Amino acid sequence: MGEALDADVVGAIEKGIVAAPFGSLIGLECVFVEEDRVQLRLPFRADVTTVGELVHGGAIASAVDVAATAAAWASPKASFKARGSTVGFSLNFLAPGLGSDLLADARVIQRGRSLCVVEVAVSDADGSPVARALVTYRLSLPTEAPA
Repeated sequence: MGEALDADVVGAIEKGIVAAPFGSLIGLECVFVEEDRVQLRLPFRADVTTVGELVHGGAIASAVDVAATAAAWASPKASFKARGSTVGFSLNFLAPGLGSDLLADARVIQRGRSLCVVEVAVSDADGSPVARALVTYRLSLPTEAPA
């Protein structure tokens, strides 16, 4: 289990990343945040489907990107002075997301100086796999000035 994060970092993740305008548009909800790990919920609703109860792949990809971003920021060293962006990701759909909330569980598997590699597993409400992704995220943390 990860180290406890500063309340400001958790608040920034919940409000500034997950509940940012786009995350709110697709309805993302933060389930939990800990160091190097974030879990988000994409609630099922007609607005995120393609046909019938099939969740649109773009909505799933968006949940993956937001979850990976949030996990990259889930560091005790993160602050409002940090800057970041997704560099790229590979997403594999394993099964359709049908008529169910989806959970995106993002875990940092490698944290370098500025690049984070994040694995994201997406599952349905029953825990069945829907998608898997590997995301590279650039997070530039502020450096302390020499004393």
